[in-house]
Amino acid sequence: MFKRIDHVELVPSDVERTIKFYTDILGFTLTERIPVNAPPLLEVVFLRLQDTMVEFLVMSDPIPTVKSPNQIGYHCLALEVDDMDQTIADLQAKGVEITWGPVSLGPAKRAEIHDPDGLPIELRQW
Repeated sequence: MFKRIDHVELVPSDVERTIKFYTDILGFTLTERIPVNAPPLLEVVFLRLQDTMVEFLVMSDPIPTVKSPNQIGYHCLALEVDDMDQTIADLQAKGVEITWGPVSLGPAKRAEIHDPDGLPIELRQW
């Protein structure tokens, strides 16, 4: 019945800053920007990373959410990496702070960074 997760939607506070982070730092590719005339929705932006998609919903006057590690709902976006140590070195060279880890979880490694709005992004090496 269900095939896969098609995309994840995020509402950024500053879409240009967020696009720059996801493309220049994380390696996503901007694939499409669609203006929308359905206030408060102004635009939909699609970014692709191999076979996964992130969709940014550009809203007029977006409202910040409460950020708590125990909140119900969205917790993080997880990106699989080939080499945790190299990924961390590359991110740090680009000025990205590693906010948690890395830690070993059996055969896997896990670390976290945050996007420009402070949303957590898990880094996972299997």
